[in-house]
Amino acid sequence: MACATEMFTTRPQESVTVRALATAAGTSTAAVYTLFNGKDGLVSEVRDQAVAGLFQHLTAVPRAENALKDLDALAAAYRHWGREHRHLYTVLFGGAQSFAPSTRVGDHDPVRPLVAAIDRAVADHLLTGDTTRIAVSLWVALHGLVTLELTGSLNGAAADIAFRSTIDVILRGWAAPVPPTAPDRPHSPTA
Repeated sequence: MACATEMFTTRPQESVTVRALATAAGTSTAAVYTLFNGKDGLVSEVRDQAVAGLFQHLTAVPRAENALKDLDALAAAYRHWGREHRHLYTVLFGGAQSFAPSTRVGDHDPVRPLVAAIDRAVADHLLTGDTTRIAVSLWVALHGLVTLELTGSLNGAAADIAFRSTIDVILRGWAAPVPPTAPDRPHSPTA
């Protein structure tokens, strides 16, 4: 497992073969097939470890008093993890596994801290809307940004500006309306 994780961390998934893995681990291809039922089973195991690593990274983000600050910090942590673990990120989201958002979030699902912060923001009337829809829209934006960075399409200052402005726009799009304030009225003379 350690060899597979290291190989997927340092190489694109399609370049990792069962033979190369077995050689690196000092074992036979038969052993890999017996333990993992082939490359797909191994990818699934590595994916599970990547999910656990991303979950740990996101749950380590300190909680702020303001849920919107939590969402900013979680977005930054997600981006950081993706950039630091580019090949594992690709194993997670590069088409090896399907992604089907639902209303059920597992205990160790990396989206759990995001959903909890969104729930707080909705309860505090900072955001309005369905938590799942907010989470999916934020994840889609984050995933797109990180993917563009990993492919080299966005980098440096342009990536930083795109990240900041996109997250800001997504959160503003879900912002709870601010109640209008009463216009100042001249005092009417009393009789």
